[in-house]
Amino acid sequence: MTITSIESRLSVSGQPNEAEIADLAGKGFALLINNRPEGEEPGQLGTEAEAEAAAARAAGLAYLHLPVTGPDITLDDIAQFRDAVEGAPGPVLAHCRSGTRSLTLWALSEVLAGRLRRDDVAAYGRERGFDLSGAIRWLDAHGEGIVED
Repeated sequence: MTITSIESRLSVSGQPNEAEIADLAGKGFALLINNRPEGEEPGQLGTEAEAEAAAARAAGLAYLHLPVTGPDITLDDIAQFRDAVEGAPGPVLAHCRSGTRSLTLWALSEVLAGRLRRDDVAAYGRERGFDLSGAIRWLDAHGEGIVED
């Protein structure tokens, strides 16, 4: 699992395994956010039987399962993600399969809050090693009434 720091309170990654989750508190993380839908991939460590949640709690981490798929992200999903990151007692690691959806949620929240321009989203992702074209499509699909350039 590669952890990419986005800012002081947020990092993103692909799917961690149980051993990697056990090490997260020692790396300073306080909250693990899982943005993967249950059963997205065979054999994924997920919330089924609370496997990932139990591993997070055993490591001393708070845990949030906020499953999203790119085209179906809602304003509520974005708000829940932002609130969780901002309300966490320390740094947050958010993950999905690759980290892209987790970063997409953050980038969308930054645009909606007026801290990132829509036209800067692609570069924001590229600078961090991610393709945020899905975030741009989401912004385009949700119209000018939500976001102004």
